[in-house]
Amino acid sequence: MQMLKCCNALLLMAAGATFVAQGCGITMSMPGESFAGPRPPVSSHFRDLSGALERDVHHLAKTIGERNTAHPEKLAAAAQYIEDEFAQMGFEVARQGYQADGVQCFNLDVTVPGTMRPHEIVIVGAHYDSAVGTPGANDNASGIAALLAIARVFANEQHPRTLRLVAFVNEEPPYFRTPLMGSKVYAKSLHAKGTDIIGMISLETIGYFTEAEDTQNYPFPFSLFYPSVGNFISFVANSESVHFGKKVIEIFRQHGKIPSDGAAAPATIPGIDWSDQQGFWELGYPGVMVTDTAPNRYPYYHEPEDTPDKIDFDALSLVVDGMVPVVRYLLDSQERFPYE
Repeated sequence: MQMLKCCNALLLMAAGATFVAQGCGITMSMPGESFAGPRPPVSSHFRDLSGALERDVHHLAKTIGERNTAHPEKLAAAAQYIEDEFAQMGFEVARQGYQADGVQCFNLDVTVPGTMRPHEIVIVGAHYDSAVGTPGANDNASGIAALLAIARVFANEQHPRTLRLVAFVNEEPPYFRTPLMGSKVYAKSLHAKGTDIIGMISLETIGYFTEAEDTQNYPFPFSLFYPSVGNFISFVANSESVHFGKKVIEIFRQHGKIPSDGAAAPATIPGIDWSDQQGFWELGYPGVMVTDTAPNRYPYYHEPEDTPDKIDFDALSLVVDGMVPVVRYLLDSQERFPYE
């Protein structure tokens, strides 16, 4: 009888939590099953991928260090490094320049043209600036390293849709949510041309993973649902991008060898729009943020201690490896994702 009472209480709690989520306009149910079990053996593929990710993060966060308009020479050095890496893959890099507080800043854009429906665009992006006072290894050299790793794969592939890979500038304060945020500048330029954007993926702070208990925090009401161990990668969409978010996590879970969680929620909930997908959402484009949840897990968020030694490069390689089939699906599919 006592066990029955406990089960009933748990069911009531679960039902209550679901009611709270629905009342807040949150979609928690995501397709597929999160990976469970030990990490796969470190093959030569993952060893090479992990090494490339570590090299790129080390160069941006250690060799260059803090990079923002307060340190324009370092911001320029980061842009040059990314451009050189793209060029080594055979890409022609387009620089979208603009002024921010008297500093010339650049978004960096490379394109893999589509073979059948080139007007349909899939965008994968990450920001390369760091917050004031931090070398920004996880936030967001990890995202840029992943972007470069994905670019190395698709530089040698052709698909029906066009892929654009973009390194954004000025995501961090004081430009966040202002017209000088690089991804906003970029999204507005595409919108002005009537560009057909299938969806946008933002790679944001994706390198910190731990198996320790009570390492994962959430804004309410996510704390009612998700585990307390920060060992998973998260997919975050706004409510209007629920169809796109579900497809991205569905394909990731079919291939990814690292735990994953996801949700679609109103952008008014703190953290939902804390990256470059925000500017795309504002213009009616579906988008999703891929993240380790940043300040909800990472104790060195926007701190001087955000250094390369904090990143789990083997886990990061698993994230990148799982994202490649996602991008392939979006480029090959005829599926569209309504923004509603």
